[in-house]
Amino acid sequence: MRIPLILGLVPVLIWLYLLSARGGFWRVARSVDTTLPHTTPRRVVAIIPARNEAAAVGVAVRSLLQQDFAGSIHVIVVDDGSLDGTAEVAAQAAADLAARDRLTLLRGSALPSGWSGKVWAVSQGVAAAELHAPDYLLLTDADIKHDVTNVARLVAHADAHARDLVSYMVRLSVSNRAERCLIPAFVFFFFMLYPPAWVASTRARTAGAAGGCMLVRPAALARAGGLQALGGALIDDCALARVMKRAGGRIWLGLSPTTRSLRVYGSWSEILGMISRTAFSQLRHSYALLAATLAGLFTAYLLPPLLLCSGAPVLVVLGGSAWALMSFAYLPMVRFYRISPLWSLCLPGIACFYALATAHSAVQYARGRGGAWKGRIQDARALPETLPPP
Repeated sequence: MRIPLILGLVPVLIWLYLLSARGGFWRVARSVDTTLPHTTPRRVVAIIPARNEAAAVGVAVRSLLQQDFAGSIHVIVVDDGSLDGTAEVAAQAAADLAARDRLTLLRGSALPSGWSGKVWAVSQGVAAAELHAPDYLLLTDADIKHDVTNVARLVAHADAHARDLVSYMVRLSVSNRAERCLIPAFVFFFFMLYPPAWVASTRARTAGAAGGCMLVRPAALARAGGLQALGGALIDDCALARVMKRAGGRIWLGLSPTTRSLRVYGSWSEILGMISRTAFSQLRHSYALLAATLAGLFTAYLLPPLLLCSGAPVLVVLGGSAWALMSFAYLPMVRFYRISPLWSLCLPGIACFYALATAHSAVQYARGRGGAWKGRIQDARALPETLPPP
């Protein structure tokens, strides 16, 4: 009986630790920025790397050019080899607002060895931004629709708290069943890995950022070695946060309830591909870490419902307690996304999906197809590689 009892206690202890000693990552309200919009003029250059983003880039550009902001905003779109008219859509969006002079279009140069596609595109935008002598760089994605006060709030937070990197995890789409099941958990797991309180603390080594919306001081970026310090990083946002914090930069990560992603994942397989693209890179391509991660997912998420089926009263109580604790931890994120509270009970099944996606990521890496994204293999022993034609 001793071994089953220990097995039953382990997930309970895991969730007690996560709730009480993991930086309060699950307390979503603490991560929502309440800083009032900025009124002091600042020069901001927004850099959008875009590869075949014609469907969304026009909305992204318009949302930036229509900001309620006391300073100036210039937008640089780096067209990374698009074949769908991305640059033309961006130009038309600016022209429709009579703001073509506030948009710079760059045709991205060939991807050099040792760089990931996004980092290389952003680095070209950063170089072009120097002409505008910006106070801040806004590194953002082509599928982000910025709330009208988003830039003002970012700048206000950076100024008020002397931050060198301020990052928002934007509101992701939950427009279909697959997204409602899996996307809030994606943010939940991300904050579990990078608790915002630890990210902001100068005493903690933890550093994370959300690449869809990052405000950066150019001088701090230069001190950290610039984009060259990232090179081939696949998880470029967290890599940027890490090098900036190591260089003495002050960083912050939070949630935006109003700035949102336009990207919709229409199926379970699309979400699996999104997770799989970076999961094994997150594990530093270590099969030992992969095994430990899968064992941890099983113990924390899958063991509790299995204990409920054991028939032993003590184990049933322990399994139910662990499941209740994980649901309690997940509930604030479910509420943030305004979906049914019943989804908070689904973490065991959701964890199965994430375990599958993590294992799939390792398989894809072993096959030489890691990090496949829009025609590029970005997580391989030699970068860059291009996928063969279908």
